[in-house]
Amino acid sequence: MIKRCTWCGDDPLYVEYHDKEWGVPVKDDQLLFEFLVLEGAQAGLNWLTILRKRENYRQAFSGFDYVKVANYDDKDIERLLNDAGIVRNKLKIQSAIKNARGVIEIQKELGSLSDYLWGFVNHTPIKNHWQSNQDIPAKTDISEQMSKALKKRGFNFVGPTICYAFMQAVGMVNDHTTDCFCYYR
Repeated sequence: MIKRCTWCGDDPLYVEYHDKEWGVPVKDDQLLFEFLVLEGAQAGLNWLTILRKRENYRQAFSGFDYVKVANYDDKDIERLLNDAGIVRNKLKIQSAIKNARGVIEIQKELGSLSDYLWGFVNHTPIKNHWQSNQDIPAKTDISEQMSKALKKRGFNFVGPTICYAFMQAVGMVNDHTTDCFCYYR
């Protein structure tokens, strides 16, 4: 029997996400933006809820094309507020638009969102050695630094806990427990 991190349980969607995505390094700006939006949308909710809505998010937010999302206007906000397939929270929707604009500014200034964000971990994933889920922190000094830096650039829904969950999702940190088969990839 394959041993996994206990947090993913046995829901097939969660297991697939755990096995194929969580902790795998992401360097693509569009996919990084997608995870920023989804992690922000997850605030106060269960990640499985967001995973179940992920395809709806992709449709609602133009495939997470941050250039398109950056140009959303009041009509788009209204459309999104009426979309039952996503979390209909006005602040989270406005945040996605604002963050898309922030991505473009980072690219203009520094070349890519990927280089900027991965710079917080010296462009190399941090491999932790947690024995159980209870050992894994909700935030770290690095996620606090990332949060402050993103907020200074005008990003929203990027608190240190959200940033750490983002870092885990996009492989900046490997937080698979040491008994999980994904720990060794």
